Amino acid sequence: MRRTIIGRRAFTGRGALSNPPGRFDLQQVAAVDDGWYLEVEPDSIATTLEPERAREIITTNDSPDIPFERSINPYRGCSHGCSYCVLGETPILMADGRTRAMSELRVGDEIYGTQRVGWYRRYVKSRVLARWSTIKPAFQTTLEDGTTLVSGGDHRFLSDRGWKFVTGTQHGRARRPHLTTLNKLMGTGAFAQSVILNDDYRRGYLCGMIRGDANLRTCNQRRMDGRVSTSHQFRLALCDMEALVRARNYLLDFEISSQGFLFQAAVGNRRALHAIRASSFPSVQSIRELIAWPTAPTREWSGGFLAGIFDAEGSFTQTVLRISNTDSEIIGWIGECLRVFRFTFVVRHTHYQDRKPIDVVRLTGGLREQLRFFHTVAPAISRKLDIDGQAVKSDARLGVVGIEPLKAMRLYDITTETGDFIANGVISHNCYARPSHAYMGLSPGLDFETRLFYKQDAARLLEAQLARPGYVCKPITLGANTDPYQPVERRMKVTRSILEVLARTRHPVTVITKSALVLRDLDLLTDLARDGLAAVAVSITSLDNDLKRTLEPRAASPQARLRALAALNAAGVPSGVLVAPVIPALTDHELEAILTASAQARAHWAGYVLLRLPYEIKDLFREWLAEHYPERAAHVMSLIRDMRGGRDNDPRFGTRMRGTGPYALLLKNRFRIACQRLNLRTSGRDAVDTSLFRAPTLSGSQLHLGL
Repeated sequence: MRRTIIGRRAFTGRGALSNPPGRFDLQQVAAVDDGWYLEVEPDSIATTLEPERAREIITTNDSPDIPFERSINPYRGCSHGCSYCVLGETPILMADGRTRAMSELRVGDEIYGTQRVGWYRRYVKSRVLARWSTIKPAFQTTLEDGTTLVSGGDHRFLSDRGWKFVTGTQHGRARRPHLTTLNKLMGTGAFAQSVILNDDYRRGYLCGMIRGDANLRTCNQRRMDGRVSTSHQFRLALCDMEALVRARNYLLDFEISSQGFLFQAAVGNRRALHAIRASSFPSVQSIRELIAWPTAPTREWSGGFLAGIFDAEGSFTQTVLRISNTDSEIIGWIGECLRVFRFTFVVRHTHYQDRKPIDVVRLTGGLREQLRFFHTVAPAISRKLDIDGQAVKSDARLGVVGIEPLKAMRLYDITTETGDFIANGVISHNCYARPSHAYMGLSPGLDFETRLFYKQDAARLLEAQLARPGYVCKPITLGANTDPYQPVERRMKVTRSILEVLARTRHPVTVITKSALVLRDLDLLTDLARDGLAAVAVSITSLDNDLKRTLEPRAASPQARLRALAALNAAGVPSGVLVAPVIPALTDHELEAILTASAQARAHWAGYVLLRLPYEIKDLFREWLAEHYPERAAHVMSLIRDMRGGRDNDPRFGTRMRGTGPYALLLKNRFRIACQRLNLRTSGRDAVDTSLFRAPTLSGSQLHLGL
């Protein structure tokens, strides 16, 4: 079995710089000249193409963020080389107690697995030895607590009766131990989502941290000459740099600067203490205002306060999570904030003769609740999140409720030192999948651009679906996932075969593309447009040819797209522009220029989409930024996080396409004002008449239509 790892280097005509290693790379593929380049340079990667067999070709969508219900994607993968169009998935428990998506794991990462020690299986730290992805039929396992686990049928989970495959039979060749509704899975229970790390969270964190562990005071001192001087002091000293750096950055977010210094050098077994300080009246006064108790604390403030006070005064030792303080007011706020998230806890009061009494707040509920605390409020100090050695036992409701098949999809897996890992709170075995189960072993990096699959017999499959007695005609979108007019379409003509079927049946269609090749099918689109059944959206990211060559190396030039937009509208095919993706501090300044150029090309409408970085795309885009715009990379990512609630990506419906926050609002207003000035609609195409649809008759000759 061969394994190829491609390092970070630029390849001619490619957008991604790396290729996560694929374990199942045994299928035979044929190289195809896609007609894009006349010569292939020595440092380029050839494009390969093979058929993808499918039972159906129309995909349905129920996302409220996408203005269409049905779509067709003629190709899997895309050779345009853009650095922002792949996907990823499941949270894995890392060795620092935090979680990371499976698709973001890399060889060498430290995670948690399990190991039998004496009578108990215990959580232990483990390393990732290998990682790969495959496309295969998937199954969804639903648990009592609502957790859903998507995996292959050959994957194994640890149940109360040992390791069980997801699927199997009681008799015959497929007989093997498999999950049923009588099984309960083992683990911590589903991982919680973090609160949004917005300004309220930052205020809460600083309140907890500074009230718990900082020195904040104003002093009056009498000088030698009898005059009284006033000094203002703020100092925060910590052993853990993670919390100190977070506090300093959060203060900067509120325009409060501080100085860093070494408070105490390391001595013997004692670690060094580093500190930050500020001594001006405006800074100290601003800090006092910032950490004032709120009259109506939000959920985000409560989460931030718990994270800050835990970093300052909390501990997690011998399976007990506790927070201690001598201030009864702080203890009261800890209790109030814990109740916001429905944590259960007890408070123990200890009285001393020679010093202040102390209260200790202890979280109850075991490891399940302790992890929920860590993941919900997101404290900074990673050393406090150690569960190494804890026994695998939990009262989480992990009984299997049901197992249902899904369509084929990309699934990821890893090999670890312990042979297992914790996937969304459930102990999951390394899936030793065999090559016969992995009929597409693609990486989301360079493989996505160079190893393409086309829908075999696309026209025949479409006719069969349209001819079904219960079929209800609704508009179809071509190019919702990958471009239907990418270079390989010049030769394969899969998209044209689909349009021919739609034209014969008078079925409404919208095409989304960044290619001028769409003009090849102007005859079909014009025919459909006469009855109001066709529309085209041309995607334009930038008018800068130099930027386009690195961002979308194999896509059409901006000028070619504008000419295509003008030609479509001149021919009577209503077309608009999609400014996507808008990349802050890189392409967002071109928004008005792109809209103006599109209006001059007689665009009917316009839309825009903010850059999205789901899962492994974050790494691919960061690599691309570091390679091509290193001096701007940090600023770009900072603005993206500001518009994504403090994260690289916000997957929530309603906000994922446009973002949130002041910068996102500014972008929205700029787009609205420009469209009003240029008389561009922002609602897309008008409602279409589906009464013209005529279902095809599957005669003998039509049954053989296809490629």
